[in-house]
Amino acid sequence: MSTSLLLVDDDRTFSSLAASMLSQEGFRVRVARSLHETRAALAAEAPDLVLLDRRLPDGDGLAFLPELRAQLPGTVVLMVTAHGDIESAVEAIRAGARDYLSKPVEIDDLVLRARRAASDLQLQERLRQAESVLEGRHRMAEPRSPAMQRTLQMLERIATTPRSPVLLLGETGTGKAVLARHLYALRQKQGAFVQINCAALPDTMMESELFGHERGAFTDAKTARRGLVELASDGLLFLDEVGELPLALQAKLLTFLDKGAFRRLGGSTELTSTARIVAATNKNLEAEVAAGRFREDLLFRLSVFRVDVPPLRERREDVLPLARTLVQELSSELGRRPVPFSPAAEERLLSYPFPGNVRELRNVLERALVLEGGPALELQSLAKGGGAPAAVDPNAFSVSGPPRSLDEVERLYVRHVLEQLGGRRMEAARALGLSYPTFLRRLEENPPSE
Repeated sequence: MSTSLLLVDDDRTFSSLAASMLSQEGFRVRVARSLHETRAALAAEAPDLVLLDRRLPDGDGLAFLPELRAQLPGTVVLMVTAHGDIESAVEAIRAGARDYLSKPVEIDDLVLRARRAASDLQLQERLRQAESVLEGRHRMAEPRSPAMQRTLQMLERIATTPRSPVLLLGETGTGKAVLARHLYALRQKQGAFVQINCAALPDTMMESELFGHERGAFTDAKTARRGLVELASDGLLFLDEVGELPLALQAKLLTFLDKGAFRRLGGSTELTSTARIVAATNKNLEAEVAAGRFREDLLFRLSVFRVDVPPLRERREDVLPLARTLVQELSSELGRRPVPFSPAAEERLLSYPFPGNVRELRNVLERALVLEGGPALELQSLAKGGGAPAAVDPNAFSVSGPPRSLDEVERLYVRHVLEQLGGRRMEAARALGLSYPTFLRRLEENPPSE
């Protein structure tokens, strides 16, 4: 969707040229040449971006700015001031303008700033959408297992320290992203929650994504761009699969964790951010350090608070409550009423090991809601996939109890084969590949009870 822009300027030559250039850049441009026309345009459609001149035929654009901000708090305003009028520029920024331009306005500079503002708006919209999805799909179910209760109690204590790094460790699918979100939700009045999967982007893009870039930093860098570290300032940046970060970027992340400072790609200015870093991985980072793939100093720095997330098989008390919560969420997404579990389905849920943890549980439930049409979920896929203990083969040979000597196991196996063949000794000897006297000798050492 293109960005809508309202250009407010009474200079017809400039406004026509600027509108033409901005339209070529993909903006939907409307022009107003007075405050009266501006109010009418705002009443007809709320723009994403307003370019507002100060000196207009029927009033002062700077005096109009508070009214505009009160009416449309989400609209970005770029203020145009007279050349050298720094006092007006400062006043405009204080009144809520995002940026300012001085007359005479260079069209290229105007287009650059408009594109930058549009890029920030689009990114903010993606963040709002992502947060909405997270809030709707990944609410934290109240745990019943002692292991998970201890984990949440630890997060509540960690939340009181606003910037200390946190490292979430656990198997894939255990809900580390949900816990990161829960930690974020424990603090009020903070910045954005921003998430990135370090394994999802190529190494060449990762630095720009995290720390941003300046114009000209690489071939396609036509404008400067803020990175996720900046966008998450005063909030939380969740680095999923942090073990996949390339070594060169690990060093830059370490610098940021130590100082709260960083440089954009291609930039020389040191910037700061107060984003809290929460990292997660299912890898053994100590083994990665030993293999030379992960920096030991970064591991130490990330591990200020180290939280081990238990797998689902170690918190059986949470399976049914979690399954019911997920069914509620999935039913809402699929546009249908929630369906209860049959008694057989509950037994299958409690007996299945869930090697894929919560993610696998969610997938199983989503599949059942789509494919099963009965009044209650049966979760037949768990029965087929090993939800119930496998039936014991009556012909199998097994030795229970404490460890035994090899000779004793051999004698037990001779007896087992004889029983399988209905007591036919000659056939048992042939099956075992033993001569008949040897077979008898083994059998006499461990005679079957009558």
